Amino acid sequence: MEEEHREGQGGEGGGRRRKKSIRRRQPGEGTSTAAPEVPPAVPMEEEPAVVPGDEDEPVRPKKSELRSRLGWAVIRAIYDGLPDFQVRRLEGMGFGPFLRLEELTPDVALIQALKERWDPECHAFLFPWGHMVPTLEDVVRITGLRVDGQAVTGTTYTSYQEPVERLLELEVRGERSSLVGRTALQASLGVASARHRTGEEQAEYLARLTEDARAVLAEEEGAAADRDLRRFLILVIRKLILGTRGDPVSCRCLPLLEDLTQVGSYTWGAALLAHLFDSLGTSSRETGVAGFFPLLQVWAYYHLPSLRRGVARRRGAVPLLQRWRFCRDERSLRRQVTLIHDAMDTIPFGHVQWTPYVGEDDATQPWVEWGRPYFGRDIWLHCFNTVVPLHHRLVARTLGLYQAVVEFPTRQRSWERPGRSFRGIQQVTDWTVRVREQLDDWERRGKEVVSEAANDEDYYRAYARRYGAQVYRGTRRPLDPEGRIASLEGVLHSTIQQRDDLQAVVDQLRGELERAQQMVGGASSSREDPGRSVLEGQLAAAAARAEDALAQLREREQELRTALARTTALEAEMAELRLRPEAAEVARWRQEAEAAARWQQDVEEAVRLRAEAGDLRTQLGEERHRSDMLRSEMRGLEMALALVGRSRSVTSRSGIPSGSAGHYLTGSSGRRRNEEEDRRRRE
Repeated sequence: MEEEHREGQGGEGGGRRRKKSIRRRQPGEGTSTAAPEVPPAVPMEEEPAVVPGDEDEPVRPKKSELRSRLGWAVIRAIYDGLPDFQVRRLEGMGFGPFLRLEELTPDVALIQALKERWDPECHAFLFPWGHMVPTLEDVVRITGLRVDGQAVTGTTYTSYQEPVERLLELEVRGERSSLVGRTALQASLGVASARHRTGEEQAEYLARLTEDARAVLAEEEGAAADRDLRRFLILVIRKLILGTRGDPVSCRCLPLLEDLTQVGSYTWGAALLAHLFDSLGTSSRETGVAGFFPLLQVWAYYHLPSLRRGVARRRGAVPLLQRWRFCRDERSLRRQVTLIHDAMDTIPFGHVQWTPYVGEDDATQPWVEWGRPYFGRDIWLHCFNTVVPLHHRLVARTLGLYQAVVEFPTRQRSWERPGRSFRGIQQVTDWTVRVREQLDDWERRGKEVVSEAANDEDYYRAYARRYGAQVYRGTRRPLDPEGRIASLEGVLHSTIQQRDDLQAVVDQLRGELERAQQMVGGASSSREDPGRSVLEGQLAAAAARAEDALAQLREREQELRTALARTTALEAEMAELRLRPEAAEVARWRQEAEAAARWQQDVEEAVRLRAEAGDLRTQLGEERHRSDMLRSEMRGLEMALALVGRSRSVTSRSGIPSGSAGHYLTGSSGRRRNEEEDRRRRE
């Protein structure tokens, strides 16, 4: 079981995804039905602002928050509008408990934090205390869906136009597609508009949708009723059980709904878990999870009560999802995720609830008894082209066993996984043939998980060597690159478990010894019944040996605590020593950068001064040229004045009119000045 089969994957939602801001969910107070007392909560630095309200009424999300893409309210309204005979048919198919669940507002911060800890290689969450993974028992107890029966698989086709038109009387979006419009599907069930009206309360909204559906749905058995039931089942399966991010609804499972008498024989709960595992393996940059994410929320509420994200309500209600609600948190999504990671990194190992369902009344949950043969087994999960392994051997502690060292699985694909934006189906594929080996494994009910380990110490050491500091995601993560701290914490927790178990044995032996002494009633009675005296001696010796072993375990616990503190301090010192040369190098780089900056400033200053000097030289040349022009003009004027003086003397002797002489002199001086300027210009 070391590979994952994935081919012809179509993003059922298809097309472009619109990004939405997702924020504000609350942590509440979690409880466990198996725990005798609620463990102390790990402090999360800040207390959230809790909105008061009726415990029986789920807190509605704000308009600015991401609303559930599951379409829960619409489906519940249509379900309430179905005729009684249709409700009985759904009950017989095993969908009744699931469809009666009330909507649980998504805790997006918790889901995102869990998604960031998912390891797609081993299909499990990575925590400081080891692997954790939702199992088939979690699915059947939380959702009420059956996990026994035939695998949800079959043949996928390139086009579903013919079966959609024949069985649903609807049209697909394109010739090679399995998608129908969600609004068209809802309208065929009587819900033409699922929008809230202005000022409409939630109860009024659901009542209006129910009346709309009741007015359209067939009231008598027949072909029309079968068509209505198939439409409703497609909506339930593709928008709740196998929920997707996109708006269109895939009809890939429609061939399984053709014979309505066989619908209840398929294991829809196992298909839900396979689809959820596949969604968790997508990029952590995608906020939220496709699939039935309330399963993750309630699973975390039961197994990690110290997070205090859930608030218990309606004790005794089944399925178990009915028992939980949570209040809104006003902090940002990123802040909530950070605080959850910090809490997960510091949860004491003993506060993790591995067997939270001990003490549950299974008589009120028949679906649990039906699925019990599939509990506690390594098995392949099927949902058409999604075939993923459930590695239950990694979480043997959920079965009340010690966790043995196992080979940590790695993913080895025989083909590349197509992009999630791919909307169609590439080719006709019969998955009952393509994954025959994995399908046979499901039909054999997988392989039972057993463990002969006497404690968890070897597993903790192997886990720390394999993952190291990768198991820490918070802001206060320890510097533990080689996993020494995680290994010591695991061994210490295992020792504490052994100490507690041995303490219980010692208390039991002491009680037996006291009862034996009371029965003996003194030395005289002992002489009358020597067998009782021997029994008393054996009990005393066993109690003494148990007390000696308990004392040794306590000494070892103290040694481990000391070693853990010493290792933590040593790792911090080593990290500081590693940072010292880096700090010196950074200081040297800073000095060199400052020197380079000063040199650059000097260069820029020199360039600026050179530019200014050039400008000054240009200005000086221009001033010199102007002065030369002025000197030449002054000389021309002096020559003109001299000529004027001579011309006056000549005219006075020759009788030439002074005006003509003046014009002549002026023209002569102008020509001479022009000639002088041309000559100077040529020079």
